Amino acid sequence: MTSGPGVRAVNGGSMRPHGLLLSGQRLNRAMSRCVLEPRPPGKRWMVAGLGNPGLPGTRHSVGMAVLGQLARRLGVAESWTRDRHCVADLALALLGDAQLVLLRPRRLMNANGRSVARAAELFGLTAEEVYLVHDELDKPLGKLALKLGGSARGHNGVRSCISCLNSNAMPRLRVGIGRPTHAEAVQAHVLGSFSPAEQELLPLLLDRAADLILDHIRRLSPETFQSLREGIHLLRKGQNQQRTDFLGGSQGRGASDPEAVPSLQAASILGSLPFP
Repeated sequence: MTSGPGVRAVNGGSMRPHGLLLSGQRLNRAMSRCVLEPRPPGKRWMVAGLGNPGLPGTRHSVGMAVLGQLARRLGVAESWTRDRHCVADLALALLGDAQLVLLRPRRLMNANGRSVARAAELFGLTAEEVYLVHDELDKPLGKLALKLGGSARGHNGVRSCISCLNSNAMPRLRVGIGRPTHAEAVQAHVLGSFSPAEQELLPLLLDRAADLILDHIRRLSPETFQSLREGIHLLRKGQNQQRTDFLGGSQGRGASDPEAVPSLQAASILGSLPFP
């Protein structure tokens, strides 16, 4: 098989337009410069859409669908490039004076964290500067909530990110997919495609998800971001104190007490957004 005009063979015969190849090379060079360019805290963020790369249309990969909508909203839908260091698709975008790194891991969900952690290392990001977007069984389809740190709540992709980043401080946008009535149907539900009725709701849902993340990042000026980091640090201290009090047999005030960390409790509530 011969190549047509402007097309070259890549990887032993697969075809890719020459212009796209050059565009990808230029983007790789631009990304290299961005990696080397230091930015102050609160000026660079990463948004990672968790999922399975071979199953893009399933409920479990709805985080990747949100990333696709974000890329379209930010005008970089044609700028995705595959990065072999992160084993992920990456795109760069600007939001005001902040830089966004959009990431879709190309590893299976249970290993998504390896791609996320590698990209965070390359771009010099802390866990607090990495947003995770993922499906949420315990919320009905159409419900969105922004959670600031915390446990994985049984989600294997989030668990992988917590393990690889050695932190649970990442903000997460949880996208409801609903839980089936019977427990034995959960796996098929999660790995299955959206029904025709659900697909009618998806465009508006993805729009609202993109709105929520972008609005939250816009509100996080460097000063606000520093307050957020201090709030998360305070929460961790409260959790450690709670463990110490429990072991000592006393009833100390810990992270479960709403008065212990009011600023973080308020921030978590602020992030919730019901979808009509």
